[in-house]
Amino acid sequence: MEWISRTELLLEKEGLAKLQKAHVLVVGLGGVGAYAAEMLVRAGIGEITLIDADVVQPSNRNRQLAALCSTTHKLKVEVMTDRLLDINPKLKIHPNHLFLTADVMPSLFETKFDYVVDAIDSISPKVFLIVHTMNAKYPLISSMGAGGKLDPSKVMIDDVSNSYHCKLARMVRKKLTKFNIKTGFDVVYSPEPVKREHVIFVEGERNKKTTVGTISYMPALFGLLAASKVIRELAGV
Repeated sequence: MEWISRTELLLEKEGLAKLQKAHVLVVGLGGVGAYAAEMLVRAGIGEITLIDADVVQPSNRNRQLAALCSTTHKLKVEVMTDRLLDINPKLKIHPNHLFLTADVMPSLFETKFDYVVDAIDSISPKVFLIVHTMNAKYPLISSMGAGGKLDPSKVMIDDVSNSYHCKLARMVRKKLTKFNIKTGFDVVYSPEPVKREHVIFVEGERNKKTTVGTISYMPALFGLLAASKVIRELAGV
């Protein structure tokens, strides 16, 4: 296939073949997850399952791949499904418009995944996903907080136990101790401090108490790093 010939040149036939046989789950199609999903598909991932419960809002346009004037109020999962199939029409794609809860997890994990990308920004469903992924023994990479960050040079991938100066990572680690999970999966995070004046409290939003200022490139970078980890591991690089 000509469209993926340069990827094959880099990963060689064997590496590309591994990607084409792989099935990746991406949960959350906001600023991080949509970029991760697109990079996976452009690299040649053969099968992908998408989960997201949101619609595109005008406030998403500063940072989210799916957010355009023309897609406002459309389901993110539908926008991304159309976009990904336009990249690779032969892609096996399973879009799911749903909010992830503990009740959904058992049926979700009846499917065998080769990798799981957690791009959820709400703490409870994020912890649910991590716990079930770890119990299923699937490889996982989880995105921590991209909000309030400006310096791309500080973003890194490391085991969750080594993350620091990230409020979301701290909350995740604390809740995971109840499930006896303290290590064993990678996170994308930045230790860059978040200034108080860049955070406001909000009301009436599910599993969300605050809104943090964001810049266009930072969530995208988190998604790119997450995708790079998945691609390199699955391709055997």
